[in-house]
Amino acid sequence: MTATLTEASPAAPPDGAPPRRRGRLTPYWLLLPGILWLLVFFALPMVYQASTSVQTGSLEEGYKVTWHFATYWDALSAYWPQFLRSVAYAAAATALCLLLGYPLAYLIAFRAGRWRNLIMVLVIAPFFTSFLIRTLAWKTILADGGPVVGALNTLHVLDVTGWLGWTAGDRVLATPLAVVCGLTYNFLPFMILPLYTSLERIDGRLHEAAGDLYARPFTTFRKVTLPLSLPGVVSGTLLTFIPATGDYVNADLLGSTDTRMAGNVIQTQFLRVLDYPTAAALSFILMAAILIMVTFYIRTSGTEDLV
Repeated sequence: MTATLTEASPAAPPDGAPPRRRGRLTPYWLLLPGILWLLVFFALPMVYQASTSVQTGSLEEGYKVTWHFATYWDALSAYWPQFLRSVAYAAAATALCLLLGYPLAYLIAFRAGRWRNLIMVLVIAPFFTSFLIRTLAWKTILADGGPVVGALNTLHVLDVTGWLGWTAGDRVLATPLAVVCGLTYNFLPFMILPLYTSLERIDGRLHEAAGDLYARPFTTFRKVTLPLSLPGVVSGTLLTFIPATGDYVNADLLGSTDTRMAGNVIQTQFLRVLDYPTAAALSFILMAAILIMVTFYIRTSGTEDLV
């Protein structure tokens, strides 16, 4: 006695479309809101700013698109010191964030134990307050005659920073050091979180295997921990360097006219001078410079597995 197995065909959808085709379209429908959001709030403003950068005219007479690309050269030739200063301050703050953040992330990932959650809360605690309030707090911390400046004077740290041109005499406020301190504090969590995520993924058995092979702790760190944490290092440095380069709040509140960054110039051109073509051109120059540096950094970092 033989039995014939029949496979029932799936019911066709009401509109007659094949089920598999409808399933393939589902991810695109889910992506549609995000794509529309990017188009409306990112792509369209970028196109508008691009057209503004090649306009000529005035606020009273109105601006017209005349494809005046000389605005880019004029803006760069007039404000190149601020661009170089932005890169220098952002690089210094990124280096400090890495030096401070890596040991802390390592501690949280491997040594914190039951204190891990508490330390993580302390790391993200600055996000509970306004960026502006956090920056203004540093005006009190670095005030002239305060305990911090007094301690730096006692340790002769200001003598070294003064020789490097980062401070002026016994004063820290309105100097490059104050701006870098503000940038470091405000963007330090962006360095710690990716580093912690990358370090936490490392299998502890790899450290045990290195110990079984008689590797010393520093050798284990150099051969195992550091290479495996490079995605976190790359992600953290990018998340710190990119916003720090375009920042203007720290330079405005903690610095002086001699510490103005590219973001301060763009803000001034947009809101005070009302020279919209120059401001738009400066924005695109800054964006292009950051894009070139980031692309070069990612290619030379040896890893594309970003956290």
